[in-house]
Amino acid sequence: MPLLSFAARIAAWQTRHGRHHLPWQCDDPYRIWLSEIMLQQTQVATVLVYYPHFLARFPDVAALAAAAEDDVLACWSGLGYYSRARNLHHAAQQVMRDYGGHFPANRAALETLRGVGRSTAAAIAVFAYGHKEAILDGNVKRILARHAGIYGAPERPATQQALWAAAEACLPDDAATLRRYTQGLMDLGSAICTRSRPQCGACPIAADCYALAHDATAVLPEKRRPKTRPEKTTVMLLAHCGDSVHLYRRPDSGIWRSLWSLPEYDDADAALHAARRLGNITTQRLLPVITHTFTHYTLHITPLAVQIGHPANPADWLPREAALDKGLPAPVRRLLTTIG
Repeated sequence: MPLLSFAARIAAWQTRHGRHHLPWQCDDPYRIWLSEIMLQQTQVATVLVYYPHFLARFPDVAALAAAAEDDVLACWSGLGYYSRARNLHHAAQQVMRDYGGHFPANRAALETLRGVGRSTAAAIAVFAYGHKEAILDGNVKRILARHAGIYGAPERPATQQALWAAAEACLPDDAATLRRYTQGLMDLGSAICTRSRPQCGACPIAADCYALAHDATAVLPEKRRPKTRPEKTTVMLLAHCGDSVHLYRRPDSGIWRSLWSLPEYDDADAALHAARRLGNITTQRLLPVITHTFTHYTLHITPLAVQIGHPANPADWLPREAALDKGLPAPVRRLLTTIG
């Protein structure tokens, strides 16, 4: 008996074994778009925690567009890659301004929204509107590279072109099958065709998989050439006055741009000197180093906790609960939450 098509096998597998109860599995383009942006560089388990809270605060695109950026960043706080939140806010305003509050159905039009690339636009077009479009996220690249035997580092233009061609060639015509197939690609990459130790015995497309036949699952897709990640250090001044803390608004450039944060210094002496300008110090202590990893470097943070008795300028301080309502970098939020 001949094999069913690549798409039909994945769609059938998804029906029996895939995920069917994720909160964004619907035909609402707003909810689908929000999930796609959150899922960029973030695991599903983490998004499942943040997604309902964000939706409760911003239930539709109009509410998100009308919000202050500070409120959006505060609600996003902890998810990281804050440019996604800014792009989300800007794109919501584009939808209201340019499309009358309705998400466009066309992939090319969706790509005009800030932060929406080709694959994200395709996912919205498929799930919300049933349009025949190909997605190509990390999971799909891995599946296609292994099944079709596509060599080359995924970031190379020639490899990208080959992967997109394979993705488009596999698309089914039926809209219902297309949705199951597209979700099936995501589920298969997450649960079966994983980076390490793929479960080829449970894979619906193992029968004609190039990587399995050629013992190449460990080498496909080819890995990026590893880069040395620089190490940086900083001292953060965690100044308390009763239950209030001293924060400042970061500049609109660089890391954590426009978020509220703790002042940073090159060393503990400089941080202590700055603390004395805030008022009289009653206690001081260095806390254990916190390591925070960015895409391009690793930051080692030494917090200097000081208690200020009588602040020189009380207006510079925020009650800790009010501070936690601000958009904060993840390590700063952790410090304010755990340190009394």
